[in-house]
Amino acid sequence: MENAKEIFAFYNNGAEIGRLESGLGMVEFYRTKEILSQYLPPACTIYDIGGGIGKYAEWLAENGHDVTMIELAPTAVDYAVKHMKTPYTAEVGDARKLNQPDQSADVVLLMGPLYHLQNGDDRKKVLCEAYRVLKKGGLLIAAGISRFSTTTWALSKYGRENNFLDDDIYMNMLRQEWSTGEHHRPKEYPFFIADAYFHTTDELKQELCDNGFTVINYHAVEGSVWITPTLEEKWNDPSSRKRLLEIIHATEHEESVMGMSPHVLMISTKE
Repeated sequence: MENAKEIFAFYNNGAEIGRLESGLGMVEFYRTKEILSQYLPPACTIYDIGGGIGKYAEWLAENGHDVTMIELAPTAVDYAVKHMKTPYTAEVGDARKLNQPDQSADVVLLMGPLYHLQNGDDRKKVLCEAYRVLKKGGLLIAAGISRFSTTTWALSKYGRENNFLDDDIYMNMLRQEWSTGEHHRPKEYPFFIADAYFHTTDELKQELCDNGFTVINYHAVEGSVWITPTLEEKWNDPSSRKRLLEIIHATEHEESVMGMSPHVLMISTKE
């Protein structure tokens, strides 16, 4: 894996702790659970691959599923085990080579691996492994990060909270993302996400189809509402949240605005 040490260190140093509990992370967590709930069969066997500190695995286990979380970073797995309230299996593993039997899962979640593997052959290995461990008719639910996520984020802050777009280093990072999909975190911006691969919606869909999956639906996760200037305040107000969700629900399948959403979830099956 290219830049494996940087990505490993990013997550092994606790990048996921608290991320889904404030700001945009709250919207991502709420919406991802909302979307998953539409597709998961009852009491099924789920492999949560790249599951971080176990936030989704915990929720899935609470809802009666048999969950195995597989995560590359040992400290993230240790954190998940230490904070586990509802039992599930948490183990260290590599999405490209799973220690799981053939056709043993009803559902596979790829909530991170596809956007941290810049090399297409590595992403293919991940998808081949997901295909191998899925039962026939099983679901693959895969997350992608939008090709334009750091661009739209910068625009939402430009002139108010920062002037990153006036920095040639930042702009060169964006130019590479637009042209290649590769996100390389500059040393001047150590708080950014580690090196990653940012998909277009069509590209992510094509990768799934090329590796044997049939895409049945896809959803913008946060949609365009994440640019709300006081997002956390509005999200925590029940009336405002209702309106924000109405906007997301009305546009979550709208391809013309799909690139505005930081994350997209693709739902596919193994025929």
